[in-house]
Amino acid sequence: MSLHDTTRDELREIAGRYPEARSALLPMLHLVQSVEGCVTVEGIETCAEILDLSAAEVSGVATFYTMYKRRPMGEHHVGVCTNTLCAVMGGDAIFERLKDHLEVGNDETTADGKISLEHIECNAACDFAPVMTVNWEFFDQQTPESAVELVDSLRAGEKVQSTRGATITSWRAAERVLAGFEDGLVDEGPAAAGPTLAGLEIAREKGWEAPAPGGGAGPRAANGADGAGGTKTAVATESPEQAAEEADTSRAESETKAAESPADTKGGGSDD
Repeated sequence: MSLHDTTRDELREIAGRYPEARSALLPMLHLVQSVEGCVTVEGIETCAEILDLSAAEVSGVATFYTMYKRRPMGEHHVGVCTNTLCAVMGGDAIFERLKDHLEVGNDETTADGKISLEHIECNAACDFAPVMTVNWEFFDQQTPESAVELVDSLRAGEKVQSTRGATITSWRAAERVLAGFEDGLVDEGPAAAGPTLAGLEIAREKGWEAPAPGGGAGPRAANGADGAGGTKTAVATESPEQAAEEADTSRAESETKAAESPADTKGGGSDD
């Protein structure tokens, strides 16, 4: 498939957004994927030509980041987090169930071309573990059963709403957004909810506030606001210079204690 002139113009438009044109390579590769379904040889060569880079330089970037695919993707990309917390909370079980249900392995696409399945590393949503993504949109606190229902809905073409984001469109449409072209869905769904806001709710209940900019005490803390248990909370108002001096002193004391310790801290000691 040959890149259309419209796509080439959009690639040049992306390059023009940056003071250093080569900084545009990542969104340009996302645009290539949105059109071609993966990063193609022609896409690599076109990006290289526009940015005055070698094809090897562009290929090196395209093969370094796992979000860039070198073979055609399905209509939807389904990612299952199998990093430590999600794994122990059920991510491994979800991934195994989906592999069996979809009859594919990792980074493979179903025969009908609807779903590409991949186990992915941390989604930075550990408070909602176990987490899945569809076209990079979050689906929180999943189970093997809910995961199967989700992929079945996607395959059936039903409307699916992300837990904390937009209505699901397609992987290619999501790639175009990552290239910097809006789809009008940015305001759909809450950006944060539930466990993410738990600390904020506790702070509000306790009347806690962050220090004011510049290192001073916040309005409530400065007036001696009640801390946990009803006690008055003293807030330090030291300057940045005082804080740095105290940090240096603390570090020096720690190094002195380590030097005076009889422990073999350099290795090479006897095993006896």
